[in-house]
Amino acid sequence: MTDENSSNATDYAVALAKSALGAVPIVGPFLAELAGTVIPRQRADRLADFARGLACTLGAIDEDVRRAKLANENFTDLLEQGALEAVRAVSADRRAYVAQLVSSGLTEEKVSYVESKHLLRLLGQLNDIEIIWLRFYDYPLMNGDDEFRAKHAAILEPVAAMLGSRPDVIDQEALQQNYVEHLVSLGLLVRPLKVDSKTRQPIFDAHRGEWQSQSCRTSPLGRLLLRQIGISCRGDVA
Repeated sequence: MTDENSSNATDYAVALAKSALGAVPIVGPFLAELAGTVIPRQRADRLADFARGLACTLGAIDEDVRRAKLANENFTDLLEQGALEAVRAVSADRRAYVAQLVSSGLTEEKVSYVESKHLLRLLGQLNDIEIIWLRFYDYPLMNGDDEFRAKHAAILEPVAAMLGSRPDVIDQEALQQNYVEHLVSLGLLVRPLKVDSKTRQPIFDAHRGEWQSQSCRTSPLGRLLLRQIGISCRGDVA
């Protein structure tokens, strides 16, 4: 492709992005400018999808309050980071998570813009499968939450490799374990230690050379992230 053809393709992408975003109320004009200056080659439909998700929340806010928010440099910075994250998101679910998180940063006074940006960075470190695992551990009981578990059964089905297992089974178990370990390393899941009922002290497994632990559960930070992206099974319960 010649330089001229490349330039024409870029100009067309920018025009397409601005056209798609211009039709979205409230945040469309702001994001249209972003599309023309920061992400001219990205797919316009992803950004427009994100903008529509935000418009639903922004439209319910008093106009004077909304104008003040949109004039706030901290919020527009959060909005810009959210837009960039949404453009990178392949799935519609992830774009919805990002839009909900940015909306929460606008509507919930108890969560500051700085905190919302931190949660956005955490979300950016998770893949879609890890989000499903985080949500899985948000419901601590074995029975229940049937609709979610059935929907994601292919991901949540435990994989246990044994001696002689096929390489693909061993690989799948390694990946599944790593998803959970990554969530633990980010502080989104915790693995409490088992405690002896008599001594009230943690139990050490001498054979493995490590402390025995209980099943994972969502941490307060993990529950906050799930609430802010709109998929917590606990509602507003901390």
